[in-house]
Amino acid sequence: MIEVKNVTKTYGKKQNAFIALDNVSFTIPDGASVAILGKSGSGKSTLMHAMSGLDRPEKGEVVIDGEDILKLKTKQVDKFRASKIGFIFQSFFVQANETVSDNVSLPLEIADIPRGERKKKIQAALEGVDLSEKIGSKAKNLSGGQKQRLAVARAIVNSPQIIFADEPTGNLDSVTGDKVEKMLFGYNKKNGVTLIIVTHDPELAAKCDIQINIKDGKVESIRDTKPATKQHTRKVVS
Repeated sequence: MIEVKNVTKTYGKKQNAFIALDNVSFTIPDGASVAILGKSGSGKSTLMHAMSGLDRPEKGEVVIDGEDILKLKTKQVDKFRASKIGFIFQSFFVQANETVSDNVSLPLEIADIPRGERKKKIQAALEGVDLSEKIGSKAKNLSGGQKQRLAVARAIVNSPQIIFADEPTGNLDSVTGDKVEKMLFGYNKKNGVTLIIVTHDPELAAKCDIQINIKDGKVESIRDTKPATKQHTRKVVS
């Protein structure tokens, strides 16, 4: 379970201060697929950074499995992310001059996984995204879709509990984007991994169990779309 409690993030000081997140609170159950929805500048990416420990808000808590990750020291947060969180970004962020294998290996190295165990994990992750035949290729020689599948492999290689995906299909054509979506949701359902997607695409958001709408740094509404429960929308009062 992820509990976000009264998270506030401000950029700048005094008259130049901008409140990116304003007292945000909600809970995400384990294994859910979640869309964080909002227009550009709404605060959705800032929220993802706060929830994952990539950024540190000045107020609030982010409790994962009973531990407030915002209280951890930098090295502890880095190790926590490497062992429990996978990231997928719109711009891929692959190392162009490194091989596919080396790109996927990075989270394992950060998590101090012994070298002897890495090969099997890398192979399994690449098989999961149909990139096994590219294991020795340089990342710069991959197509856009292949690079995003490589990013998915890197995100899942260490069997994380949580995957954060920031506009994961934003730079892809519709056919390739659909393939990546199926990989993400399939991995979510098969492995019980919590999938959190930051997006402005209502069609992608509609495929998620929960939709969290962000506007001007505040949670405007939370919609539970799980078929097993009665659909409802509830307004969040700050």
